[in-house]
Amino acid sequence: MKTVYETIIVAFSMFSALPVPAIGWNEKNMRYMLAAFPLIGAVIGGIEAVWMIIASKLALPQILTAAVVTAIPPLVTGGIHLDGYADVCDALSSYGDAGKRREILEDPHIGAFAAIRLGIYFVLSFGFASGLKASGWQMLLLGCSFVVSRCLSGLAVSILPLSKDTGLAHTIKNSADKKKTALLLEIELLTVSLIMLAGGYVLEGTRGIASAALMLLCAAGVFLYLRKTANDKFCGLSGDLNGWFLEKAELWMLAALVLAAYIYMH
Repeated sequence: MKTVYETIIVAFSMFSALPVPAIGWNEKNMRYMLAAFPLIGAVIGGIEAVWMIIASKLALPQILTAAVVTAIPPLVTGGIHLDGYADVCDALSSYGDAGKRREILEDPHIGAFAAIRLGIYFVLSFGFASGLKASGWQMLLLGCSFVVSRCLSGLAVSILPLSKDTGLAHTIKNSADKKKTALLLEIELLTVSLIMLAGGYVLEGTRGIASAALMLLCAAGVFLYLRKTANDKFCGLSGDLNGWFLEKAELWMLAALVLAAYIYMH
């Protein structure tokens, strides 16, 4: 139990800005750390649901509700994944080869293309969030989306080749029991997918299950795009690419949730 506890704490200390006890990394608590990564998504989803319920009870303006829904994920994570998203946007906007793109990922400065893409990202995220309702099925699917993205993100590190033998992604992968970690993440992904499909159907019927299915298809599509981009543009995966994937997957799943519900109503 001590190892499980430490593994969870290490995951939260590495991928969130939430206050947790200070625990040193070691072979035991790093072995399955990626399998604990989706728990951070569950916490984000829980906070989102609580906020949406509070906002609904207080009849707060929808624009305020959407703004906080948009702000919660980067506040919980400290923006670690958005940093990777920005770096990859800069790299993909260059005209260099894979080596040049990897150099851009190492540059700590933010470029014009990253700033533009971040602005677009937040505008779209805010816009889609404004279409959410404080209904049980939407809160369930939204919350699960943060778990799905992290299951796939962990799987990417476990099974995809890396672009270099240094960096955070390499440290995590080198410390992990890759086969068992991948199996655990696959079980977690299957479980949360079934929860989305079954919960969507129970709470909202065919509209709920259709929305859940579309969200999962979007996440799978972004994952396949990550693999292609990593191989073709960077000669392997990196921590920045993983952050880029996670942010894109969550945005596409949010879009699918809102648009599917809207289209089904019309």
